[in-house]
Amino acid sequence: MHGYHDRALALVLAAGLLLFAATFANADPYEDALVGFTADSFGDTADSIEALTASGDPRIGPVLEALKDQRLLYSAETKHVFVKDKASKLTDAATGQPVPTPPADADNVRLNNRVRGMLDAALGSLTLMAKEPARRFDAAQAVFKSRDSGALPNLDKALEKETDVRVRKALTEARAAIILISAETSPERKIAAIAVIRDRGDQDALGLIDGLPADLPPAVRQAAAAASTKIQGNLALWSALQNAWYGLSLGSVLLLAAVGLAITFGVMGIINMAHGEMVMLGAYTTFVVQEYIRAYNPALFDYSLIIAVPLAFIVAGAVGIAIERGIIRFLYGRPLETLLATWGLSLILQQLVRTIFGPTNKEVGNPSWMSGAFEFGGITITYNRLWIICFALAVFVALLAMLRLTRLGLEMRAVTQNRAMAAAMGIRTARIDALTFGLGSGIAGIAGVALSQIDNVSPNLGQSYIIDSFMVVVFGGVGNLWGTLVGAFTLGIANKFLEPYAGAVLGKIAILVLMILFIQKRPRGMFALKGRAVEA
Repeated sequence: MHGYHDRALALVLAAGLLLFAATFANADPYEDALVGFTADSFGDTADSIEALTASGDPRIGPVLEALKDQRLLYSAETKHVFVKDKASKLTDAATGQPVPTPPADADNVRLNNRVRGMLDAALGSLTLMAKEPARRFDAAQAVFKSRDSGALPNLDKALEKETDVRVRKALTEARAAIILISAETSPERKIAAIAVIRDRGDQDALGLIDGLPADLPPAVRQAAAAASTKIQGNLALWSALQNAWYGLSLGSVLLLAAVGLAITFGVMGIINMAHGEMVMLGAYTTFVVQEYIRAYNPALFDYSLIIAVPLAFIVAGAVGIAIERGIIRFLYGRPLETLLATWGLSLILQQLVRTIFGPTNKEVGNPSWMSGAFEFGGITITYNRLWIICFALAVFVALLAMLRLTRLGLEMRAVTQNRAMAAAMGIRTARIDALTFGLGSGIAGIAGVALSQIDNVSPNLGQSYIIDSFMVVVFGGVGNLWGTLVGAFTLGIANKFLEPYAGAVLGKIAILVLMILFIQKRPRGMFALKGRAVEA
């Protein structure tokens, strides 16, 4: 009897073991992880993301992408999860089979900031082995910011195969960030990780080191403090360089706006308050060119600025010659009347543009070669600003060459230095005046082409630069192009270094006060022109 019971018990145990083994064999970590999405709980969703990442199943990519794009649905009743494609068709996430009719209680899986951070880290760890270096780099950056310990095995695998130096450095930094915050890491490994983070040297690295807990071993705390001090010093240096870059960028804008005024003011002695409106006309010429290209030949859009530059020069230059012939030539020797007349003319031109184009800002697009930015060390350089600096310097060099190598330039310099003597030598000073005013206005027009890429194109565009342009011309030396170049970049850099401390408005006021003090000391500016008439 006992033998019978023993055999029966053995059979029951064997059946139980077989059932358990069968159940265990059929368990799918991927499908088990999906069930957490049906709980409608942020905590369960986060656990599911972590479990999916750990499963290593090739099916998790589309699921996580759908979750990020709010295309992942669940049914609490059936405990199923569905992926919705862009055509709104549903697929069972577990089986991959299409679902013709979704359950009545189907709803989107919800996300919060914590879950989104985990999701970005999970997606980042999935793309650590992507073919494109740019994707691998972005994935490493995502893991660095999330510091998800679950990505550590993928990081190690990626590091073993990585050959790109930039991506390998990013992977090493991401791995160091995970090791640094891990409670199970030895002090020696933490110190080594701190050295890696210190060499990264950006704001994210500083935030990571400064956010370490206070109960670390003394050696680790000391290494973290030294790293934090070094990063702060590096960031201060890069911040100064970034301000210098912004100053060069602003200086190039001021140079473009002021160099035409330097010629007009230096040769003719005319205080042209309508100079800003020549800049505005150049910007609106760019707008018209782009609108025409959009309507009739969109393929030429990347060449729109190249087409607009000569047209803006012609339009603004022609208007400038008309102004000189129609108004300015009757007011020579009467500076107050000239100032009032050109100021009234600026108002007329603004109202004319409002009547034709309307009072609202106009959209002027960036060509593809002027869009985007790149990192250089710890500073960000935008392509549009970089091209404007190059363009401003090219205009400056071309203008110098014209003044030095052409007959018109020789005659302009002669009139600047001694108008009476130039007239006695047979130079038609009235013709030189008209061409000079047209040249200065044309340069202001091509300045408007450049400014259309970084500022609003509106009837008030020129008013933003007219006062600064006069400050540059007076500071550098009236009529001296080298003085205009130095003055533009000096004022631009000084302005950008003062803004973080005094603000934009107080910074400009401080620059104006310093300018007044400087002019009191050197009334002719930094580089005064030489000549009998000038020195008289």
